[in-house]
Amino acid sequence: MSKFHRKPNLYLGEVSLKVRDMNRSLAFYQKMIGLKVLEKDGNQAVLSADGKTPLVILEQLENMEEKLSRTAGLYHFAILLPSRRALSVFLRHLLETGYPFGAADHLVSEALYLNDIDGNGIEVYADRPSEEWKWKNGLVLMDTLELDGAGILAETSDPWEGLPPGTIMGHIHLHVSDLEKAKEFYTKGLGYSIVSYYPRAIFMSTGGYHHHIAINTWQGVGIPGTAKNHVGMKWYRIFYPDEETRKETIRRLESMDVKVSKQGEDYFTADPSGNGIRLSLSWE
Repeated sequence: MSKFHRKPNLYLGEVSLKVRDMNRSLAFYQKMIGLKVLEKDGNQAVLSADGKTPLVILEQLENMEEKLSRTAGLYHFAILLPSRRALSVFLRHLLETGYPFGAADHLVSEALYLNDIDGNGIEVYADRPSEEWKWKNGLVLMDTLELDGAGILAETSDPWEGLPPGTIMGHIHLHVSDLEKAKEFYTKGLGYSIVSYYPRAIFMSTGGYHHHIAINTWQGVGIPGTAKNHVGMKWYRIFYPDEETRKETIRRLESMDVKVSKQGEDYFTADPSGNGIRLSLSWE
């Protein structure tokens, strides 16, 4: 596991998605993304890369409607591969299947982008060594450049066998309705630090990562949240290193008049745009 995705950092766990057709979504996430079914019960399926750690949860609710544009919610969740070699295998897989995708070099990472059957955004990426990242005045330098696809493909000719061991949830990028309110929630409330700015977007992390969470208003300011009966993200998980850190976070949120409720071993809250979040303790 990456040093940025373990204690004492506030790193991410699985993402829960609402889908219209479970069988169709399962086929996509198994055949196209390469996840394995860890658990399936009725209208819910838990998917994993390593066969033990949840990465994506699919849930089919009644009377689900299509994903709407110009709403707050998931922009993409980002699956972090353990190496450029693994990204090479995934890129060749996409090319061989003919599934539409985009690509970018972000300086700190190399990334592939695609949408699932319901239009939920997915990034599959590999980080460059953190020693190569460039920082200026406390901010990491990122960009969106053309990907060196040929160089990535030259890494290996290994066959596609699904996502490899060591694959984790790297970060999440969200549409929000108010950038300032969301920034305050994620920094003053949850405890993240700003590490980069982009037009109408903010990138945040802990421990010097290029970003664990990003927020943007690219769908517009004042947009509504995703309705409960529309496909999209239901919630995502943040791992805290210990109970005291989590309790302090909850105290800060409640002092900001943010609702927090206990659900089993987790605490549940939502950002000002309605993006659901589970606050959990690290399983390390």
